Amino acid sequence: MATHLKAGDKAPSFSAPDQNGNKVALSDFKGQKVVLYFYPADDTPVCTVQSCNLRDNYSLLKQHGYQVIGISPDDVASHKKFGEKFSLPFPLLADPKRSIIEKYGVWGEKNMYGNTVIGLHRTTFVIDEKGVIAKIFLRPRNKQHAEEILKSA
Repeated sequence: MATHLKAGDKAPSFSAPDQNGNKVALSDFKGQKVVLYFYPADDTPVCTVQSCNLRDNYSLLKQHGYQVIGISPDDVASHKKFGEKFSLPFPLLADPKRSIIEKYGVWGEKNMYGNTVIGLHRTTFVIDEKGVIAKIFLRPRNKQHAEEILKSA
């Protein structure tokens, strides 16, 4: 299952607490480009690789006008620990009730190690300055994620 959204669609609005308990909304970034990446869980191997790639290339992404926001079903405390452990400089939004995750259509059946499970599909949405989805990465290249985002611009 892939998201029901496509490039050209208006990005669904949202607001949720980040790892510091601050409320962050998509509308806070009006007029800016946003890299909105959904990842399954804090401090797991692939999610850490992806988050650290975005961290390592954060200044380059910002130079190109991108703001980065991560979202997972983990809670604020988990995000705080993960963000501090890996010095992540961008907001990690807590969505334990999966309201944003469901709006973006990234929750559902997936295959993991040969088993069908229900969970979050690692997906990145690049949103333009007008709040429109410019690009969707259904299978981000986690070790080169920032590079593929910049190449798609």
